[in-house]
Amino acid sequence: MSKAGLAQFQQVFIEESLEGLDTMESSLLALDEGGDGELVHTIFRAAHSIKGGAATFGFPEMASFTHEAESLLDEVRGGKRAIDGTIIELLLRTVDCLRGMFARAQAGEPLNDAVAEGLRNELAAAMGRGAPATAVQARRDVDQADAWIIRFRPHASMLAGGNEPLRLIRELAGLGELEVTPSLDRLPAFAALDPTECHLGWTIELKGPVKRTDITGVFDWVEDECDLQIDAKHIVAEVTPPPAPAAAPAPNVADAGAARAQREANAESSSVRVSIDKIDGLINLVGELVITQSMLDTFREGDIDASRLAVLEQGLAQLARHTRELQESVMGIRMLPIASVFNRFPRMVRDISQKLGKQVKLELVGEQTELDKTVLEKIGDPMVHLVRNAIDHGLETPDKRRAAGKGDTGTLTLQASHRGGSIVVEVSDDGAGLNRDAIVAKAIQRGLISTGEGMSDEAVAELIFQPGFSTAAVTTDLSGRGVGMDVVRRNVADLGGTVTIRSTQGKGSVFTITLPLTLAIIDGLTAAVGEERYIVPLVSIVESVQLKADAVRSVAGGGELFRFRGEYLPVIRLHEAFHCENAIHAIDEGLMVVVEGDGARVGLFVDGLIGQQQAVVKSLEANYRRVQGVSGATILADGSVALIVDIAGLVRMQGRKKAA
Repeated sequence: MSKAGLAQFQQVFIEESLEGLDTMESSLLALDEGGDGELVHTIFRAAHSIKGGAATFGFPEMASFTHEAESLLDEVRGGKRAIDGTIIELLLRTVDCLRGMFARAQAGEPLNDAVAEGLRNELAAAMGRGAPATAVQARRDVDQADAWIIRFRPHASMLAGGNEPLRLIRELAGLGELEVTPSLDRLPAFAALDPTECHLGWTIELKGPVKRTDITGVFDWVEDECDLQIDAKHIVAEVTPPPAPAAAPAPNVADAGAARAQREANAESSSVRVSIDKIDGLINLVGELVITQSMLDTFREGDIDASRLAVLEQGLAQLARHTRELQESVMGIRMLPIASVFNRFPRMVRDISQKLGKQVKLELVGEQTELDKTVLEKIGDPMVHLVRNAIDHGLETPDKRRAAGKGDTGTLTLQASHRGGSIVVEVSDDGAGLNRDAIVAKAIQRGLISTGEGMSDEAVAELIFQPGFSTAAVTTDLSGRGVGMDVVRRNVADLGGTVTIRSTQGKGSVFTITLPLTLAIIDGLTAAVGEERYIVPLVSIVESVQLKADAVRSVAGGGELFRFRGEYLPVIRLHEAFHCENAIHAIDEGLMVVVEGDGARVGLFVDGLIGQQQAVVKSLEANYRRVQGVSGATILADGSVALIVDIAGLVRMQGRKKAA
């Protein structure tokens, strides 16, 4: 088989294997929560398929590695070994390692690395035998090299004697040039933290022709008080192999689930799985189009007389109907369930909650809600930040929850649903809610506001979306840098969506993301403004009204208000927002379109409405640059270009103008 042909099959294998890894991970998490033994068979079958495919499609290192995990699973499946937390944790790390291997395979990089070799040894040790011989093992079994990788982790007994690890590093520095990187192993849950165990280690790269015996000589006197692994990086000579070294220290997977969710949020798949029913429907529609086309072809010859005019009109009506159905069917192929995003988070929630010593129950609602593939790929990143913040800032530790009269376990809910022409995703928790006093104090400290008096809870909550805003006292690897919520709003806005917050102090918070179902085609009204045409999304329109000349009142600061159904709404004149010439200025001569966006209602003043149409969205940012208040462009029937109004962006522009 040619390389091009093999590469094609390799890509299919990788995509299917990644789905198999998702199955393994979800089944392992279910086992960790007390699932039945059938899950072990599911995990074994997934691992077996990956191993077989890896061997078939040219990934022998991956096949060998997966074989070790499969052997361990076979012992569990056969009743020779009981499944426990240690085995589950080891297999979860194996899943993470395999994902890393697939990523390197797609990038054309070597599949094995130090983490893979360390896990291979741990899997072998779990079955009571030594590590299998591998290419990396061969690099360990040499006596002299011009570069070495030394992984060193002291036991607590060594640390009790003072700064002995630093003394060892200084002695290594006498052998050659050093590059030292500290590392922190995964911490257990707070309740299980053992103060006699050390989790800090070092990875040391030693450059220069050095013998292994010189390195082991440095560690001779503490060999029983540390975990040590010595690998040759560049081999210059080979001699008789010494005894096998100690097993590699566990890699840092304290937040493996979060890392995976973040990585997948930034990745875009090149293929879509489509059900056979959707394909059948598409084929039927194409057949109907062919029949209609044949009907219309008969009118190419000769003039159309009155007797045939009705047939022509019928054919054109059928063509319009079939075209619309075909468009909806094609759009349906791009619609995928949000479960592919939701399923990333059980592992992430497990890892972060264990790291923080919290008990969290994750509930998923509406996983089969469908949305456009493009939106689906871009919503993962905002949700990663919201979930991390909910666990870190929102949900309390068990002792604090008991003090507040709550159960030990907090609940985090991810919910998706359709509302009108939008999809709504909610991330809610039953934690402490937003701390109004802390937010106001931080905002005053940063000069965002002068006082919190008179500010509504909604206005205070909006402050957390400011760039760099954080109430965390200490910066950690989870939070404290003030970038999370800013990223959430920016990314959601890029999708044409909005983010709102509802929070009750002591009871919890709800973050609501509202997004368009698709970014490809929208229904809208074409509005005339001077010599320009604009598309106003239909889902944002509440009502259009004709106002009298005295219906609009000016307010301080240059703004305008008009009364609509018992409330006063601000007016946005589109000709002023977009600097259109020859537009209507008199209120009674134009039309006021009441729209809703970013949680607020405003009136858009336009010259008039031309009609409703479907707009195929073209990216303005990709072809020109980003323009405030505009979400894209479309081509009208006459070939002219019309800009699509970003209602949420206009509302924010109005808010900034009011604040100024």
